[in-house]
Formats: sequence, structure tokens, C-alpha cells
Amino acid sequence: MTATQIDSNKMPTKGAIIPAEEEINKTIVDIFKKSLEKKCFDAILIPVRVPETEAYAWVLLKDQSLLDEANPLPPIISVQGAKALRSLTKRGKMTQNIAAILRPCEIRAAVELSKLKQIHLDNISLISIDCPGAMPLSDYLADPEKSKKIYKNVLEKWGEDDSVRPVCHICNRFSLPSLLHRKSVKISPVEQDEAKMPSIDLHIGLLGGNQEKIFLIPVNPKGREILEKLELKSDDSLDLWQTKVSEVQEKKEKIRKEFNLELKEKIEGQKKLTAVFDECINCHNCMRVCPICYCQQCFFDSDSLTLSPETYISRAEKKGALRFPLDTMLFHLGRMSHMVLSCVSCGVCEDACPMSIPVAQIFSLVADQTQKSFDYTPGINKEEPLPLQDFLEDEFHEVETPSEAMTPEEVN
Repeated sequence: MTATQIDSNKMPTKGAIIPAEEEINKTIVDIFKKSLEKKCFDAILIPVRVPETEAYAWVLLKDQSLLDEANPLPPIISVQGAKALRSLTKRGKMTQNIAAILRPCEIRAAVELSKLKQIHLDNISLISIDCPGAMPLSDYLADPEKSKKIYKNVLEKWGEDDSVRPVCHICNRFSLPSLLHRKSVKISPVEQDEAKMPSIDLHIGLLGGNQEKIFLIPVNPKGREILEKLELKSDDSLDLWQTKVSEVQEKKEKIRKEFNLELKEKIEGQKKLTAVFDECINCHNCMRVCPICYCQQCFFDSDSLTLSPETYISRAEKKGALRFPLDTMLFHLGRMSHMVLSCVSCGVCEDACPMSIPVAQIFSLVADQTQKSFDYTPGINKEEPLPLQDFLEDEFHEVETPSEAMTPEEVN
């Protein structure tokens, strides 16, 4: 079937502005309490602070009182939200209507997992929120109280505070516009109607509210229905929010470009890249926390890489020496080739690394380049096929054999 081009979704221009009489988080929580009262949802999946600790866990709840400890934007990402949603739906489709409140990178990962048949999004209402990033997990665990104060400052400055993780500091997909914006989507004509429907149902805008108000933005008819059940009119202007998002977006794009140029200089070439991963202890933590690395049996944990002592000695004799742990670069390059087209730069891999290797920064840089080559942005549209699952006859002419790419005169 011939692929065709369709226009991207237009940004919503109207929404509901909710004043924050107290703090922003309480205002959002009160809205979700009301959504349970009004039967907008049967249950809500949201991060909740674990009692008597400073940790956060994903909780599927119906009890409104449990929302008192909920935080839709906690200072850390302890578990990537898409992994939590996957564990909820991996056995099949939900029969009840569930609202999942996720950061933009978590939404995108969930959409990618749905394409990989790892998540069923039926009866799931996806609610995104403006995200300034998350604190490094190690910093937060060292001093939770100090980190929470720092994160409050992060929420006020938006993009100017580098206390968040490096991949968050350069994140250019922190809000709704970047989750909808595509110049074109390659999709079959039969799927066009579905493709025009965005994956997100409702977005919570924080930018432009100056900690005094939030913007509830319906993205599709399902989102508008939620607001109607909440008895909220979506006729308020979103100009303040859109202006601030554009302002932060421009800064982020500039920072990202400069950061990636510097990083590329540091890791480009075999020797430099190998040196970066020299500290790797082959714990595979980065793989285990990654939402896109979903294989139940990973090749790198299989018997195929479990060698006998004799094999180790034989390899050492051939090479003159053998580095342990074995095949660290093979692991990282293999994982990269496996998931880089769907990498959403959520940064959890770097948080999980006990050796502080900049895994997320490197993968994000490679993902930028690879995804650009395929004209693909992961997690933007749930109907857009994964590049390696959809063959297009007219792509990648630059990798054709010389005789095919050259003119008859050049061949002779």
C-alpha cells in the first residue's frame, strides 16, 4: 500500500484555566479526586510517595484519600511510567477506564511499546504534563529534603536550572506541542483517520501559570469529554501557556545543539567511545530499567555468552590478553542497535548506572541522528509504523551499491 503524507495535528487553542489557591500539586490532585467522584475514570495510575519514606511508587488507586500522597510530577523517576503501564496491561486489554498520568517521555515510551505489542492502550486515558525534568537519583537519595527544595526552584525557573539530569536539561520534548508536532507522518490511506487522532487525551500545562494557575488542555474529543464530566468549560485562551512553551523550547533547542556537539567531540571514534565505557561492570542495570528493552530473554543474559574456562583461555591466548568483564562494548552497541529508534531519552538508564557512565547522553545523541535518518520521532503517533517494520522502496538511496547509485557515465 502506498504511503501518503498527512498534515500534523493542530495545537489546541482553548482550554480550562484552574486557579491554584494553594500549591500546584494540591490543585492537580484535587482535580483527580473530582474525576473519581464524577466517574471520569474507574481508577488512576499515578506516582505516590511511599509512607514514612521519601521514595515514590506507581499506584493504581480508586481511593481518593490515597491521592493525598500522590505527585504527578515527582522530583525523580524511580520507575519509568511506561514500564508501570506495561505491567498493568501486559496480560491483555483493560476492561475498566484507567487514567495514566505520565511525563512526556513516559507517554512516548508507552506509545512505542504499544507498537511493539507490549502495551494495550484500549481504555487507557493518557494524561501528560509539562515537565522540567527530574533530579539525578543519586543526588535525591543522598539528601531528599535538599533535593525537594532544589526541585521547587527547578519548577519555577523552567530550563534555566541545571540541577536536573543532563538529558532533562537538554530535553526538547517537555510539553504538548513537541508531542504533536510533525511536518508529516508516513501512513497508509486506510489508517489516516486514526492517525489524525493524537495519543494524548488531556494535557496539564504548568508553563505560563507562574505557580498560580494551571491549564487543562483537551487534545481530542476524549479529553473534551473528561472536562465536560468535570463541569469545566474549555473556552479559556492558552496564549500565556503557548508563549511560555515557545520561549522555553527555543532555549532548549539551543542548549541541546551545543551540548550534543560537545558530547560528539568527546565520544567520536572507537578509542574515545571505548574509553567512556571502560568503567562498565556489565551489571546490565541500564537494560533492566529501560522501558524499550522489553525482551523477556536477553541475548546478553543467555547461555550464548556463558563461556567455559577453556574458551576464556583460548581467547586470551589469541588476543594476548582478555579484558574482564567480557564484551562490554558488544553489550552497549547491541542494545543501542536494538532500541535506539525508539529511544525517548528518558534518562533512567543513566540513573541506574552504578559507575556514573553517561549512558543516556550517548544514547540520546545517537538516537537523534538515527531517528533523523528515518524521519521518525518515537512516541508521537501510535499509528505511525516503526521504521524497521515498514519497508519503503524510495528510502536510503545513499546506501545502494555503487553501480545502482551511479550514472552510466560514472560506471564507465
